[in-house]
Amino acid sequence: MKVVETAGLSKDYSLNGITVSALRGVSLAFESGEFAAVAGPSGSGKSTFLHLVGCLDAPSAGSVSIAGTDVASLSRRELALLRRGSIGFVFQAYNLIPVLSAAENVSLPLTLLGVPAAEARERAGRALEEVGLAELGKRRPKEMSGGQQQRVAIARALVKKPALILADEPTANLDSKTGREILELMLALNRSEGTTFIFSTHDAMVMEYARRLVLLRDGLVETERTR
Repeated sequence: MKVVETAGLSKDYSLNGITVSALRGVSLAFESGEFAAVAGPSGSGKSTFLHLVGCLDAPSAGSVSIAGTDVASLSRRELALLRRGSIGFVFQAYNLIPVLSAAENVSLPLTLLGVPAAEARERAGRALEEVGLAELGKRRPKEMSGGQQQRVAIARALVKKPALILADEPTANLDSKTGREILELMLALNRSEGTTFIFSTHDAMVMEYARRLVLLRDGLVETERTR
């Protein structure tokens, strides 16, 4: 089943009256259970691609379909529900809420979905256990290392059991040892849960782990390879 499909996807930005094309007619499809990376140099369009697929931005042209649904056909409320329920996000800056504990950060997406508090706490605890942080649920982000914060971010993305997780440069702020541990964790979750992972990256280590690699350059697909 195709979890993500883009057709002629383009995105233009206007900077001081000059139009800059971040993506130019990208057509790609990702099947359920893929562990894929969209890579390329700075300015290649990889982060823009992820933001469009994640419904965080709208394309200038072309389409994005999630599980067969053209997102352009959805209302703003329906788009918000799609993001909350079907897509998990992992960012390089972790994006944890500083005043909340690890467990509270992880349970927040469930709270937004209307899950009862007791069930949300239980599911958050299980998600933290999956990423090896069962004992750190009460700690706040500032009391954890970068690698631990990224594990919390992964648990937060996984807690609602989304079909798709989008990871934007998830190893960028980590040392190589911690980055490899995070990738091993994501790969294990991909295999055990069948969750589709799509990364944007310029990290060679992420490309090494990806079973499918899409290289972008100047907003276009340059090459693809699958292992």
